[in-house]
Amino acid sequence: MAEIIGVIERLWRYPVKSTGGERLDSVEVDERGLAGDRLYAVRDGDGKLGSGKNTRRFRRMDGLLRLSARLGHRIDGPELFDPLGRPVADPTAFLRAYLQRGDVELAREDAVSHFDQLPVSVFTTATLDWVREAVPCAVVDERRFRPNLVLRTPPGTPPFVEDSWFGRRAHTEASDGARLAFVRSSERCAMTGTAQPGLPHAPEILKAVVHAHDGRLDALAEVAAPGRLRLGDRLVLD
Repeated sequence: MAEIIGVIERLWRYPVKSTGGERLDSVEVDERGLAGDRLYAVRDGDGKLGSGKNTRRFRRMDGLLRLSARLGHRIDGPELFDPLGRPVADPTAFLRAYLQRGDVELAREDAVSHFDQLPVSVFTTATLDWVREAVPCAVVDERRFRPNLVLRTPPGTPPFVEDSWFGRRAHTEASDGARLAFVRSSERCAMTGTAQPGLPHAPEILKAVVHAHDGRLDALAEVAAPGRLRLGDRLVLD
């Protein structure tokens, strides 16, 4: 039996990996994910992508979260904004001065995916409310968790309800709606508490999530069928 799991309250796209994103009213979704999401990244001379952590693929570049990016309807690349919200005329030149690294550039995705894990992150208001209650002294905002979809869940929905969706698919009720296949949750890192505009450093958020839920938060999905997502769409489990 179909089950309505929530209403899409906010849609987020992050044109440049590890920088602030843009809110959308609707977006096309293809096999790769939301159109334009993480399509660009800050890449260094070794081919590593700028991130909040060091791994085989990523290089920690402090300060990226203080920047933001917007794609809008542009086809020639994203618009990058400095920490004060001012547009940057030459993104690569700005990044080299801002990061004090002469080997970085703003690069479009090629053969190697810019995603950390899976392409679509879905986060519920039930879980977000739990985080606020767990760390009442911290400034908690969905931007810390970088979801693509924020679902408004019915009253009484328990936190971490996303876990119950794994292995199932969901769709919107629109005839052209996208279909998602839920796989697992994100493994959160220190980036969750990193300072960004309007949000001070808050390492206690990650500590609370690790203690209560093994550091996992949200539902990650693959795209089962392309389509469109819109604010106000109801998401229904198959």
